Amino acid sequence: MKLPRVLIVDDNAMNITLAQVVLSADGWDVESASDADEALRQISAFGPDLILMDIQLPGMDGLELAGRVKADPATQHIVIVAFTAYAMRGDEEKMRAAGCEGYVSKPINVNQFSAQIRSMLPTPDRDRTPSSAL
Repeated sequence: MKLPRVLIVDDNAMNITLAQVVLSADGWDVESASDADEALRQISAFGPDLILMDIQLPGMDGLELAGRVKADPATQHIVIVAFTAYAMRGDEEKMRAAGCEGYVSKPINVNQFSAQIRSMLPTPDRDRTPSSAL
């Protein structure tokens, strides 16, 4: 059975480490990137099933990066989950418009995090819009 692959894109090393530890312990294949340029390289090399995307990134922000991923036919199938502590009223619409299928707030609940992320992956009997989406 293929391990689900997740790319964590966040400029905060502690956020990456915590998410990586929790997901790896649950059997995920996890890679990380600290900015959009590194994420674009990792997407090509790693081929994630899901990207956990911080919205506040240095340089190109997470919404622009999500838009680029969704605009490319080679990567548009990848599930993108916004991963941020800064969601304000109106941000949900911006995240959806950029291509995010879900949202996870920081700080994470380590007891629920892996199941929460796993529920956002499409399955053969469920369409591309996860039930726990934004």
